[in-house]
Amino acid sequence: MTQFRGNGKFLITGEYLVLLGAEALAMPLRLGQSMTVEKLPTNNGIIHWDAFTPKGLWFSTMLNKHDFTVRASDDLDAAKKLSEIFQVTKSLNPFILNEKCDYSFTTRLDFDRQWGLGSSSTLVSNLAQWADVNPYDVLKETFGGSGYDVACATCSQPIIYKLENDVPKVRKVDFSPTFAENLYFVYLDKKQISSREVNVFKEKTKTYNFENEISEVSEITRKILTVNTLKEFQDIIGAHEGIISKCIGKTPLKTFFNDFDGAVKSLGAWGGDFFLAASEMPFERVSEYFQTKGLKIVFKFNELKINDI
Repeated sequence: MTQFRGNGKFLITGEYLVLLGAEALAMPLRLGQSMTVEKLPTNNGIIHWDAFTPKGLWFSTMLNKHDFTVRASDDLDAAKKLSEIFQVTKSLNPFILNEKCDYSFTTRLDFDRQWGLGSSSTLVSNLAQWADVNPYDVLKETFGGSGYDVACATCSQPIIYKLENDVPKVRKVDFSPTFAENLYFVYLDKKQISSREVNVFKEKTKTYNFENEISEVSEITRKILTVNTLKEFQDIIGAHEGIISKCIGKTPLKTFFNDFDGAVKSLGAWGGDFFLAASEMPFERVSEYFQTKGLKIVFKFNELKINDI
């Protein structure tokens, strides 16, 4: 039996524009997904797949290990996507799954799969590690996106992520704000389909190149690593929200929380999943405020940040 693990992620800066080459700050999380692979004594040409969340088994399927057709499943759409991922992975490494045995794959998420913390990217990363293939190649042919999430899956500290001629460039950085106790992650409870949001944005790039916005956001990404006060941080994420708002034609998140004593910033695709809140208020008051808005899941910054620097 072999085991693999991928970290979840947050995109702190650079959402959308990272696709066009903007520098983006991304943060791997303590929460992630593990995968174990076991060779079975039987030889029926089967891949057994069981996927768990903290609430228990959510998906189970059996695939033909030769052509990845679905033999049985309790979620046909998920099984078809898994089949697609295996097909791409096999095309990149024809030597996998060739032994005369069946295989058992078991995945375990540390978080609710609706949270948008990287259930897909950690799956891609874990399978790529197991198959010894390039995870960015697997991602490109399956889910798409910039690849920052796949980069986070195997990093143990925050990174600056940039696409140069579509080639990922990753630089490890220290993102440990002195005011970390004033930063919170809040679940908006409106699941976004990142691939759909990416496609909508790509349509906009056909008529506008966003050159100035890419430069501005890249500068913010570099600057956010050096700010010393909460006030500076609040100002800089407010400026970032303004830039992205104009790029995608959506209202900044702060508009929906205009009575919040602090700043808020979207993370990743706007309109769903988690967002960042920065406030001088203690955790209890921040949590109470968002609960009045129907948002019950609030994490402290240091609860989710990996500290293995």
